[in-house]
Amino acid sequence: MRTAPPAPTGRLLHARRQLRAELAQVVCALVGLGLGVLMPRLASGPGMQGSRLVEPLMTLGIGVIGVVSLIYSLLFGVVQWSASSFSPRLRLFRGDPLVWRTFALAIGVFVYCAAAALTSADQTHVSVLVPGVAIAGVLATVALIRQLQVRAFLSLQLAYVLEAVTTAGRAVIEDVYPVRSAGRTNVVGRPLAPPALVRTVTWSGRSEVVQQLDLLDLIDSAAEAGALVAFRVGVGETVHEGTPIADIHGGDVPGDVVRRAVVLGAERSFDQDPMLAIRLLADIALRALSPAINDPATAIDAIEATDGLLRALARRDIDVRDVTDSGGAIRIRLKLPTWDDYLRGALADLVPPAAPFEMVLVRLRRLLENLAEMVPPSAQDELARLQARVNARLAQPL
Repeated sequence: MRTAPPAPTGRLLHARRQLRAELAQVVCALVGLGLGVLMPRLASGPGMQGSRLVEPLMTLGIGVIGVVSLIYSLLFGVVQWSASSFSPRLRLFRGDPLVWRTFALAIGVFVYCAAAALTSADQTHVSVLVPGVAIAGVLATVALIRQLQVRAFLSLQLAYVLEAVTTAGRAVIEDVYPVRSAGRTNVVGRPLAPPALVRTVTWSGRSEVVQQLDLLDLIDSAAEAGALVAFRVGVGETVHEGTPIADIHGGDVPGDVVRRAVVLGAERSFDQDPMLAIRLLADIALRALSPAINDPATAIDAIEATDGLLRALARRDIDVRDVTDSGGAIRIRLKLPTWDDYLRGALADLVPPAAPFEMVLVRLRRLLENLAEMVPPSAQDELARLQARVNARLAQPL
């Protein structure tokens, strides 16, 4: 009797939207403009001659923009160093919302100071709240700049980078894959045969990376048509012009609905991609093992972090490819990484460059031995092949 697969989690069904940096800057600029025009017109409370505030306000506004621009120009070197030392795909700092939020606040403070200065120029009585708000905004910007600098300097430290990547990867794993129940063995069985193929939907835009899937509308459309949509691309893959992205079986679903369910971007994202953290850790280890770097200790640290993520995966049920509608009928079939994909992506590429370093090979062997007691039967064959490769390298004379 076939055991029903677990249901996918909400993160796997609905794309996570983030406030765009440009929108945040526009919002802060509009708020600063509104406050800068309205506040000088408040006549209540202690005040001063408006013309006396023009120069201090303009100085504060131009000064905060100058400081932020200088700090950001220095931080570009931090981003370049981090990319060359760890991985060019590492975007922990340059993708941090704190980066553009700080710049957005600085723009808001500048616009407020400029608007307040122009509005106060012809006012005989301006409340002391006007310069007070400007000073408070400058202090808040300075506090964010300090936090930004600390975050940037931490991104140069190996321990912080490994912890950040592991934390992000573990969060995705826990959100995408449900905990394996005691009655399931986590064996990925053969999926039920789909209905007759109606047509294949291809991508018609520019080449981009699949960052997320937004499936709620697609599930409703497939349910109305009595169709099953089987994706042929997964999160983290690159689609090009003419790439088949999904097969439609049974009924027919408009191609635009299928394409809208695929959220694309310039690079991979942690939002729905459990493989990204494992790939980044492998990149860090490979770079450390290269002849130019020759740093086996760093590779071992990256392998330790990979061990933690693979252990987290071993406790989850990764067979969540079938998505059902409210009536229990399968409407979406996802393309997700298998255990073989995770093991190859995490460890297979490390074995050849680790050959000159016995300490790295020993750590890989211990990782594989520990995983053999945890992973499901579907992963044992690939695990045994990796163990054989590591043992063969250890048996060779250095």
